[in-house]
Amino acid sequence: MFKVTSWIAMFRDYRVFLDGLLATIEMALAGFVIAFVLGVVFGLFATSGKKPLIILNRIYVEFFQNTPLMLQALFLFYAVTFSGIRNFSPMTAGMIALGLYHGAYFSEVIRAGIESVPQGQEEAAYSQGFTYIQTMQYIVIPQTVKIILPPMVNQVVALIKNTSCMLLVGGAVDLISVTNAYAVGASTSRYASAAYALSGLLFFAICFPLSTLANNWEKKLKQRDTQSVMASASVSPNPGDADPNKEGTFNG
Repeated sequence: MFKVTSWIAMFRDYRVFLDGLLATIEMALAGFVIAFVLGVVFGLFATSGKKPLIILNRIYVEFFQNTPLMLQALFLFYAVTFSGIRNFSPMTAGMIALGLYHGAYFSEVIRAGIESVPQGQEEAAYSQGFTYIQTMQYIVIPQTVKIILPPMVNQVVALIKNTSCMLLVGGAVDLISVTNAYAVGASTSRYASAAYALSGLLFFAICFPLSTLANNWEKKLKQRDTQSVMASASVSPNPGDADPNKEGTFNG
């Protein structure tokens, strides 16, 4: 792993890892779009107040959160392939599987964000003639953005790392798959340790900044909330203070 010759080989064959990295980013971006759309739809279902939509949300969330992503990806790929549909690549299977799986988590993040907004604001909007969609669009969603963004970024990090699950889907071309193929190659297996180390460094270079951003963002939000509470407390009247408009009483 620490031999200079191993890293020279990595530099020489950089296109292999670059292509794998680009494929991973492409898969993650497509998976994110699918997950975000599903998250918004099912998050709204969960907070719609309509029982059929709430039940549909729970079925989707519970199923995808309680079954392994790798199993979902394998089932999707081989079920579609054996059904006779052509040109269904492992890359496409990975995008859809990641989207479906993380859409369940995005849905819970959005649901929690919507439910954090005081219900009185929704009732006030309805009293002014707003529809449910208008209430979400103009009143609720803008307030939830700062709440849901940190956990949403954390889910994006998890989504990027979960592209590694596509290794077992035959023919996948993501970073982990090409790294593994490189590590077991007849002429490159002696560089296996360096190859896996490089792959790990590439994942780290993408995920660490995002994780740091989410953590710092969350700390700032908590700090801002704490300052708001302290500011409110400092201007609130002390119940123990005497009312200056009241006349004093004399006991004795």
